[in-house]
Amino acid sequence: MSDVQVKLPKKLVPIFLGEADVRGAYGGRGSGKTRSFAKMVAVRGYMHGNMGIKGQLLCARQFMNSLEDSSLEECKRAIEEEPFLLAYYEIGDRYIKSRDGNIQFSFAGLDRNIGSIKSKGRILLCWVDEAEPVTEHAFSILIPTLREEGDGWNAELWLTWNPERKSSAVNTRFRNTDDPRVKIVELNWRDNPWFPETLNRTRLKDQQERPDTYDHIWEGAYGVPQGAILGKLVQQARREGRIHQNVLFDPLGAPLEVSCDLGHRDTASWWFWQRAIGGFRVLYYTGASGMDAQDWIPVIKDTIYLLTGIDKEQENPEVLMKKRLGKIWMPHDARAKTFQSKHSSIEQFSQAFGPDKCGIVEAKKADQINAARTVIKKCEFQSSLCEYGLEGLEGWKFKFYPELGVYSKEPEHDWASHPADAFAYGCLKMEASLPKEKPKDPTFPAKGINGRIVTAPLNELWESTPKRNERI
Repeated sequence: MSDVQVKLPKKLVPIFLGEADVRGAYGGRGSGKTRSFAKMVAVRGYMHGNMGIKGQLLCARQFMNSLEDSSLEECKRAIEEEPFLLAYYEIGDRYIKSRDGNIQFSFAGLDRNIGSIKSKGRILLCWVDEAEPVTEHAFSILIPTLREEGDGWNAELWLTWNPERKSSAVNTRFRNTDDPRVKIVELNWRDNPWFPETLNRTRLKDQQERPDTYDHIWEGAYGVPQGAILGKLVQQARREGRIHQNVLFDPLGAPLEVSCDLGHRDTASWWFWQRAIGGFRVLYYTGASGMDAQDWIPVIKDTIYLLTGIDKEQENPEVLMKKRLGKIWMPHDARAKTFQSKHSSIEQFSQAFGPDKCGIVEAKKADQINAARTVIKKCEFQSSLCEYGLEGLEGWKFKFYPELGVYSKEPEHDWASHPADAFAYGCLKMEASLPKEKPKDPTFPAKGINGRIVTAPLNELWESTPKRNERI
């Protein structure tokens, strides 16, 4: 195998040198990370194939309904840029494979096909593009499948992503690790020596006209996704200082309210509120998956004790707890009975807290969204105890149809929808307690003296209108 040269952004060169288990790059648009990794996947296949090693180069994404959603076209373009790669690979409409039969590209979506990856043939390398939404569950299944190794090489996981939230699995697993076998670098537009001028004009326009999303799209910052429902309102709360550490329960104030989105083997989310003068204190957020009502009941009780300052060792702590609890608000599907317990969630919570302490929220999705947009403007959030819930509110977005280029009126069902739905259910009930604005007196334009247009309530206009005997 003869020596070849491959052009890469300078910051990526160390990422591909030496041994590693994981290599990756994160950052904003225009950095060249996707094209560079697609090219290096093909280079790695070229190296393996010429050493007589046979296997698959798996190119995955979290969401891939068809090859049109895959990295196939990106890999084709990357191969076409390098003559030695174009000579080595055979490219078809729906495939890429080496001419010697050693290397085969394969493509998969992790959300639907993660189980099938375990049965795939010899995987030499797995590159996950757009890795931000990949779940912890998907990584826990994917990584053990990368077990191939040989003389001086081992199967590797490669990752590229645009950061969106601190708590994403790809961020917590790989971005901040001290593991020397994990090589990750931040790459943005200024690190790309081939950043096109046409794209730079778009960047500068976004910087000028869309400053709220610029840092996320171009600079690789955590931020609000396009189509966000509450993202800008969360940012507004930060700017106005309504997200801070000093949001505490007032024992002399209104009782504690709880709103939730329940799901067995799906994420259940819980928000804890207290009504305040002119708005609401949002004290705490928690969520987890794989727990049913009986698992959550003691967790909710302990949280109420903690937030309201009740000592569990005192006499009859549950009596005081129920006095400080207003109501636990649940979605309509809390009425469904589970196969295991034979009782619905609302029945189990009513038994634990009292039937007067539990209620059902029923409303259309549009009403939930409108209530959330209204109420969040009047909320103060406990910054550290609500951190992950606030990420969910920022990440809640409308479903996008790329083939039509439009957003749906329905939110995307993903990691963010659970904390957001739980918040929106609470907002419907919180909104009902807001003081109603007094209707303004209707005003009507009328032609006044000297041709001036004046606006005033109808009764004032009538009183100021000259009577017949006063007119000239």
